[in-house]
Amino acid sequence: MLSAGNKDNVYSSVFDEESFAAMRKSMVDRQIIRRGVKDKDVLEAMMSVPRHLFVPENNISHAYDDSPLPIGYGQTISQPYIVAYMTEALNLDEDSIVLEVGTGSGYQAAILSVLVKKVYTIEIIGELSESASDRLQKLGYDNVEVKNDDGYYGWQKHAPFDAIIVTAAAGHIPPPLIEQLNNNGRMIIPVGGSFMTQNLVLIKKDGQGKITTRNVMPVMFVPLTGKH
Repeated sequence: MLSAGNKDNVYSSVFDEESFAAMRKSMVDRQIIRRGVKDKDVLEAMMSVPRHLFVPENNISHAYDDSPLPIGYGQTISQPYIVAYMTEALNLDEDSIVLEVGTGSGYQAAILSVLVKKVYTIEIIGELSESASDRLQKLGYDNVEVKNDDGYYGWQKHAPFDAIIVTAAAGHIPPPLIEQLNNNGRMIIPVGGSFMTQNLVLIKKDGQGKITTRNVMPVMFVPLTGKH
């Protein structure tokens, strides 16, 4: 795994790695811990992953801002707090197998990578899928597998998953994802209309396969796209 201080960066920048490390610490302290995220492993992941390498070069100076950022093709990299909150809600451990729907630039997958055994991530936009895969490989996140496909249908080949995270808003909870969630697993997904306030929904499947859902907070994500 490449550290945040590795000099073989994907992008050049006017900032040095010490500056980025300070920005990450401020991001974690002010945006994430203050809002109630407590999981030590999640906080360490947010501290270790170089977010500035997952945003377009012209936005590097804003990489650690308290907001989502555009990454092209009408997509965004989520606000740091939302990334941390959604990750903590999945209750992950080092043996977890996780499915992510909506790879984007690969930042959420990188956060998951340092926490779990394996990450499978799906991105419907081919250019983003290819660039995210290259970026994750270059940065050493080698337990992540990226697929260019419609994430609504999940990734049956590798199911069941201990956790599923969806980083785009769906009009409803996709049934294939429910089916591919392992017993005692969790899924978190924004549900609602496009470009309006949605509900972030936490879904739990118990040991007998019974599903419970809970709205946890209002959010705003770009829409989940595909043939569904």
